[in-house]
Amino acid sequence: MTDALTPSPDDAFELLLSGNQRFVTGSPEHPNQDAARRAETAPAQRPFAVLFGCSDSRLAAEIIFDQGLGDLFVVRTAGHVVGAEVLGSIEYGVSVLDCPLVVVLGHDSCGAVAAARAAADGGRAPAGFVRDVVERVTPSVLAARAAGHDREEDILHEHIRHSVGLLLDRSRVLAERVAAGRLGVAGLSYRLADGSARLVSSHGLSRTLAPAR
Repeated sequence: MTDALTPSPDDAFELLLSGNQRFVTGSPEHPNQDAARRAETAPAQRPFAVLFGCSDSRLAAEIIFDQGLGDLFVVRTAGHVVGAEVLGSIEYGVSVLDCPLVVVLGHDSCGAVAAARAAADGGRAPAGFVRDVVERVTPSVLAARAAGHDREEDILHEHIRHSVGLLLDRSRVLAERVAAGRLGVAGLSYRLADGSARLVSSHGLSRTLAPAR
């Protein structure tokens, strides 16, 4: 159940995809980006979705989903790798801000995925903390290959599904809300060239769009 101000998980997902469609077709509305919205959201925020995506500079969430101030609670890491800080931030968006939707957003030409593929092939691992990012993506590379898939897109989709699975496996808050029908969790794959976001994985949503392959 949701209150009058909180959309259902399905409605929140449709709202997000509608914004992406406007972006793709070159007809963005740039909603909630004026002084009135700034004043409205100054006392408190009530976003309709948590957007957990890659830190890539080409994945500016409010732009590619045509949203504005106070609409999205955004968490980003290179390669959308999951750690304690990510889980805590997402749980805050869900349990405190009452967001009915969590989206994991990956994209093609991801540097973290490319580096993990190279490392899995025996290449030199990056130095410093970049290595930690690559090591967290590597299981997705190995899982895709174990299933007989080695295309970049296949590995990307496996990594998106892996990230979604980690959120639900490690967070009781998220899993319980999905089970109760109060939260939807979706994995989306973004194409840099045309700006489209396609469904790869979903939990707690009734949308019948066929998952991307």
